[in-house]
Amino acid sequence: MFKWIWSYIRRYRFWMALAVMLTITVSALNMVNPSVTGRIVDRVITGGEHNLLIKFVLIMICCTFAKAVLRYLYQLIFEHCSQNVMRTMRQDLYAHIQTLDFSWFDKSPTGNVMTLLTSDLDMVRHFVAWSFYQIIENSLIYIFSIAVSMQINIKLTLAFMVVAPFVAFLIWKFKIQIRPSHLKVRDQFAVLNTRAGENIAGNRVVKAFVREEYEKDKFDVENTAYMDRNIENADIRIKYTPAIEAICGTLPVILILFGGYLVMNGEMTLGQIVTFNGLMWAFTQPINMFGILVDNMQRFSACAQRLYELHCTKPKIVNTPGAISKTENGMIKPIEGKIEFRNVSFAYDSAKVLDNVSFCIEPGMTVGILGPTGSGKSTIAKLLCRYYDVTDGEILVDGIDVRKYDLQYLRRNIGITMQDVFLFSDSVIENIRFANPEAGFDEVERAAKLARVKDFIADLTEGYDTVVGERGVGLSGGQKQRIALARLFLANPKVMILDDTTSAVDTETEERIRKSIKEQSKGHTSFIISHRISSFENADIILVIENGEITQSGTHEELIKQDGYYSHVYKNQNEL
Repeated sequence: MFKWIWSYIRRYRFWMALAVMLTITVSALNMVNPSVTGRIVDRVITGGEHNLLIKFVLIMICCTFAKAVLRYLYQLIFEHCSQNVMRTMRQDLYAHIQTLDFSWFDKSPTGNVMTLLTSDLDMVRHFVAWSFYQIIENSLIYIFSIAVSMQINIKLTLAFMVVAPFVAFLIWKFKIQIRPSHLKVRDQFAVLNTRAGENIAGNRVVKAFVREEYEKDKFDVENTAYMDRNIENADIRIKYTPAIEAICGTLPVILILFGGYLVMNGEMTLGQIVTFNGLMWAFTQPINMFGILVDNMQRFSACAQRLYELHCTKPKIVNTPGAISKTENGMIKPIEGKIEFRNVSFAYDSAKVLDNVSFCIEPGMTVGILGPTGSGKSTIAKLLCRYYDVTDGEILVDGIDVRKYDLQYLRRNIGITMQDVFLFSDSVIENIRFANPEAGFDEVERAAKLARVKDFIADLTEGYDTVVGERGVGLSGGQKQRIALARLFLANPKVMILDDTTSAVDTETEERIRKSIKEQSKGHTSFIISHRISSFENADIILVIENGEITQSGTHEELIKQDGYYSHVYKNQNEL
């Protein structure tokens, strides 16, 4: 884990090394003023060398100024490096998330992912910008203070160091207890973020069913749990901090009693006692800071562990060695569009969704897929796009297993409009152009016309430049579906999958869209998944899926003659 973090820090190793050198210099300069103060007492006040006073005062002023300038420089360098580390790491993790497949997103709440990319990463930044140099600075101050003190009087130095084992023991105990607590805090924070995100995204449903109080109570449970985790965390810190401070509080007593004894015995001068008094903060500050730094280190470690787990997550759906990506004269060659399922079975975890499904579709055919909710219709589309891999059997495109194709090549050739329409918080034109960023306005307008987006575009305040809002807020379900359909038409893939594309549009608009689909489907293999029999008007073959199995297949005329699910749905819909 730390090796992975270091791989980002080492990119700025020159600046980090410079900052470390400045930190070392400042730590050493911290020893100057206490030493000079002791000499002023011994040589100027007691010894009568008054001519040295101005010289010693100038040394102290210059030292103080130099420390201020150098501290500003190294803090500036560490902060800039930390921001760069955070930016690069966030960019890499975001890019890594793009490679992960549907199964990971199925199990990863949005709030948790957002926590990882924001507050967890900020803790890494905090470590590089503050904790890192504080560890170096305080460690060196402690070491340098011991070295200077040893040169003055070994006995008093050893007396000061008596407290070190007790502090080390407390810090060790603190470290063991605080790390699991920080992990609990971060995990609960992710849960809280997820709860808030879900409520905000689903606020219209909450209001529609008057569930505001219920949602408040659910949020309060997670918010209280987060508070409890933080209180437990604080209790651990509070338990150890006073003990460490109390131990450090014995140093002035040691200085007065034992130091005074040494002065009376002639083993030390008054100026040396003053120097020790000036160095006392160099003993106590690092000891007090070590508790804070251990706390910061464990918080950083907990966040880094969560980030490293994300980094180590590998996608299950990957290109095989020698993945096929057809090209001709440097141009991507589209597939022909022959689709075959051979004894395909699939299960989400342990729940079986498809069982021994087989069918073969020739290039250019239009296929209808009908079935009750949860029968596995959409799963067929997702397997064809290889969002998931089959549990058993194989799916062939142009006679080649989809697992042998390059993923990007496969998905450029197989386009899909999903049941749950997603629009970005952007303009209408950019949502359509998402399928082909290089498309000109004429191409976008043609796709919009085919998808019947032009029927309502004039009603929007800024036409194609109207920003639709997050997830298409402000548009009706039918309008969102038509924009999603236009996006698919603009992509113009060889195989088109329309998953419940017209479920939210009126009958008249659906009829127009069917004509557009028929026009766009020429030379394309098309799959139309729907609950409406009318959607299969242009289908060459219709598959009926029930409980993950194909129970019927044939043309519309053939299926209505059979006593099965298709004819029952047909009668019910025509009676209406």
